[in-house]
Amino acid sequence: MTTETQANSVLNTVKEAFAPVTEALKNLQNLEVPEAAREFVKKTAGTAKERAADLHAGSEKVTAAIETAVAGSVSEAAKISRNIQHAIYQDTEAFFAGIDKLASAKSINEAVQIQSDMVRASGENFVSRAKSTTEYLGKLVADGAKSAQDNFSKVYTKTA
Repeated sequence: MTTETQANSVLNTVKEAFAPVTEALKNLQNLEVPEAAREFVKKTAGTAKERAADLHAGSEKVTAAIETAVAGSVSEAAKISRNIQHAIYQDTEAFFAGIDKLASAKSINEAVQIQSDMVRASGENFVSRAKSTTEYLGKLVADGAKSAQDNFSKVYTKTA
């Protein structure tokens, strides 16, 4: 037996072994898909496409809501920063005004009285700022919660 004959023999054996698979693949190519199966696939694909569009629209709304909230937060942070800077400036002015008053005191009793007035004014100022800060933060939290609730209710009512 020659090498060519042996190769043909092996090739024929492989062809015979895979003949059922080859025949099945030939038949598979000619297999008709039922109309109901095609309609089911089309309907399912259409539904998936609609849901993907709804999901995309919902995510756009969530992004817009986040952008609105962040823009408001940045604005409020800048406002808070300006208020803190202003408070520091006022405290510095009050401190130097107090130094001027203390320097003009003609007696120890007068210096003690000026110092007491400065401490009392500083304490009153602190209490006033604490009240204002508490009111401001309470309003800010309430407004932020309402804004978040409004934004998310818009998103959920339109995507649900």
